[in-house]
Amino acid sequence: MSRREAWVDKHLRSKLRSGEKLHFTLFDPDKTHVKDVDKVAEVMVAEGTDAFLIGGSIGVSEVDVDLTVQTLKKWGLPVILFPGNVTGISRYADAILFMTLMNSDDPYFIIGAQVLGAPIVARYGLEVLPTAYVIVGYGGAAGFVGKARPIPYEKPELGVAYALAAKFLGQKYIYLEAGSGAPTPVPPKFVEKISKVKEDLVLIVGGGIKTYEQAKEIIEAGADVIVTGTIVEENAEKAKEVLKAIKHR
Repeated sequence: MSRREAWVDKHLRSKLRSGEKLHFTLFDPDKTHVKDVDKVAEVMVAEGTDAFLIGGSIGVSEVDVDLTVQTLKKWGLPVILFPGNVTGISRYADAILFMTLMNSDDPYFIIGAQVLGAPIVARYGLEVLPTAYVIVGYGGAAGFVGKARPIPYEKPELGVAYALAAKFLGQKYIYLEAGSGAPTPVPPKFVEKISKVKEDLVLIVGGGIKTYEQAKEIIEAGADVIVTGTIVEENAEKAKEVLKAIKHR
């Protein structure tokens, strides 16, 4: 079992304590060709993205994950795994969102995949970021593959219950996922309800965030981190507007 210095969580929380809000750029190895990763990373780093997430729900191989991680390492930002399954683990990453899909109907995504992946994570010495993953609204491929029952946008009280459960179970992060390419992101009022009970949980929100206004409203509602993926894949220049809402409040 290899050992590495754990620094990613401390780094991210230090930025949050200083009053910053964070942006993570998501790369899906199945959708973003390795030759395009550098181009996108260059744009996003220049605009102030805080970390890279690497993961996807389908078609992700360990080889592709390794190549994507290695390509991104040179930029000096935290490279964090966002695995849809055990094939999403790479020895070259800095940390991993070690997630339980809280509202899945399938025990595999609640604890089975985690049991299979834990020895690999330990062997690679990856820093672990314990994360409650909650599918909301549209859900997308993550919700379909993970057999989740997405929380309706108009039922934030259910989201609050999941957030409290995550906190009581000792999770450190909670990720509200509307799904890749969601028609609409998680509503600000939903985010606000979660933010009022999260305490030390780092609140991450992703899925369908495509405009300056959407990002600004979600940040002002209490999100700590916004994730953009689809918009980055389609048009990194357009993604700059989202970053402006986060970094130039």
